[in-house]
Amino acid sequence: MSRLNTESKAQPFPVEIPFLHDMGVEFLGMGNGEAQVALELQERHMNSWHVTHGGVVMTLLDVVMSMAGRSLDPNARGGVTVEMKTSFFQPSGRAGSRLVAKGKAVHRSTSICFCDGELWSADTLVAKASGTFKYLKRLDVAEKINHE
Repeated sequence: MSRLNTESKAQPFPVEIPFLHDMGVEFLGMGNGEAQVALELQERHMNSWHVTHGGVVMTLLDVVMSMAGRSLDPNARGGVTVEMKTSFFQPSGRAGSRLVAKGKAVHRSTSICFCDGELWSADTLVAKASGTFKYLKRLDVAEKINHE
């Protein structure tokens, strides 16, 4: 799906997202409507069956798709997920394995972008997603919500 190098070294995220930092998500890159992130799985990422929790899978796909769309607009200060559909093909992995999420922007208007995402465990495609994202020019959304 992506031309970005999956062997890339982790870089700082373009914006600080505390939840991703706490999870241990690595930013591998974004540009030209594509993005990649990765995660070294730990016990804390597992469900009761000792495989990757579905929420971890969906978080990686959500973030990588949003970043792919955002890479097309340097003025976008942030983005919100409008909708997302995820298909799980098989368990994503166990503690000690590495997941790589790849996102691609499919179509973009002035404020909305439609994206696809894939989640890989080594050479195995484990989940796919599609999503719609709204991009914001301002970052005072949380402040606005607190005053309503």
